[in-house]
Amino acid sequence: MSFREESGSEDGRSSSAADLKRPFLHTGSWYRMGVGGAGGSGPMGSRQSSLMDKMMMSSTAVIKETAISAFLCTMIVALGPIQFGFTGGYSSPTQSDIISDLGLSISEFSIFGSLSNVGAMVGAIASGQISEYIGRKGSLMIASIPNIIGWLAISFAKDSSFLYMGRLLEGFGVGVISYVVPVYIAEIAPQNMRGALGSVNQLSVTIGILLAYILGMFVPWRVLAVIGILPCTILIPGLFFIPESPRWLAKMGLLEDAELSLQVLRGFETDITAEINEIKRAVQSSSKRTTIRFAELKLKRYRVPLTLGIGLLVLQQLSGINAVLFYASSIFKTAGLTDSDLATCGLGAIQVVATGITTWLLDKAGRRILLIISTAGMSLSLLLVAVAFFMEGAYSESSNLYHIMSILSLVGLVAFVISFSLGLGAIPWIIMSEILPVNIKSLAGSVATLANWLTSFAITMTANLLLTWSSGGTFTFYMLVSIFSLVFVVLWVPETKGRTLEEIQWSFR
Repeated sequence: MSFREESGSEDGRSSSAADLKRPFLHTGSWYRMGVGGAGGSGPMGSRQSSLMDKMMMSSTAVIKETAISAFLCTMIVALGPIQFGFTGGYSSPTQSDIISDLGLSISEFSIFGSLSNVGAMVGAIASGQISEYIGRKGSLMIASIPNIIGWLAISFAKDSSFLYMGRLLEGFGVGVISYVVPVYIAEIAPQNMRGALGSVNQLSVTIGILLAYILGMFVPWRVLAVIGILPCTILIPGLFFIPESPRWLAKMGLLEDAELSLQVLRGFETDITAEINEIKRAVQSSSKRTTIRFAELKLKRYRVPLTLGIGLLVLQQLSGINAVLFYASSIFKTAGLTDSDLATCGLGAIQVVATGITTWLLDKAGRRILLIISTAGMSLSLLLVAVAFFMEGAYSESSNLYHIMSILSLVGLVAFVISFSLGLGAIPWIIMSEILPVNIKSLAGSVATLANWLTSFAITMTANLLLTWSSGGTFTFYMLVSIFSLVFVVLWVPETKGRTLEEIQWSFR
């Protein structure tokens, strides 16, 4: 079901028989119109060669350059992470209104906030297999549908049941998106642009969060939920205008399609011989043994990348970033700020700018050095926040020292978000998509994504309770995690800048 014979046209079998061996869902693309037989032989190819040449010249005029083609594909799939961020940011500006309108308690709203993580865990478990059987594009189409239904359920909710159901459906879609988008971008990007394009994933998440913060100040929570439908509604038709991942196509045995896809991505004037041959060699090497037993994951070539992928994604969440972003308004109120909503929007804007800087730096400075700077900055800023909250409790609200501590806590939170955005926000997803070998990517990627969302659920679910117990104590815990993250990066995380995916994965053998 998953493979097509490369020589199907030569051994006399009909094209319809060959099509039966395509993957379950192999979505079309605009460039395949009249180009599907490019490079093939036979009377049909010769009769239509002139027409195909004209269509290729006209329809590919705008994608002659590598940067334009890969960039445009990335911009389309980036609608998924915008949906991801919008889902995460939705709970902060809507908390008081939803509680008031539906008569929820704080604990019930905390359940609502964290249910997206539960749905994402289910999506993470399924994401690897879905993306293997129906492709990266097909997976994003599947993920978009529950997102749209989920937002509609929230917008029409009359009680907590519809609210919870909608949040779970959103979470499922986000769980698939969070795995598939970074993998797709890593598989289509040229090695000299993979860091910058890969970080667009996290940049889009921050844009989605900021949009939820800003729009949440001006529109009712039900209208905000309707607006949440837009990214995935635009994403679905957009997916028909981009090529499938050439590495996935090659793994599925669709070698002609893989070559055509790579040619579109690199431009029709680019010689892709070396790159497509390297992809074919990697696929042939991994396909010699298609079934991986769990016991084999203990081998170094699997154990090390799996440990690094899971470790970075778990530490990303244990740093407490979602506690800050999901409940930013209440944290700022605790810090003594009167206009907490405006401060929350400012925090979201700062995160977008800092992530944009990371996008520019990744292929210049490298992943490792940015992770070191990021985790070191997070540790220092969280220390400042913890001390400020501890000291704040020792003074009355009318004293000058109390206001100074409030300002210091705000400065520390801003510095924490900036530091996180400079490295630990984007890079773990990039490294996960780079280091996992192709033959375990579906299994290992699902496990790593599940670990990320499981940790996110634990942090989101406990954040309100921990902050009620002790704001200073909560940020002290997050600080200790950031210090451990710094040690983890220094000791174990390799540099992947400037290397092909195949070179990175061979280095663990």
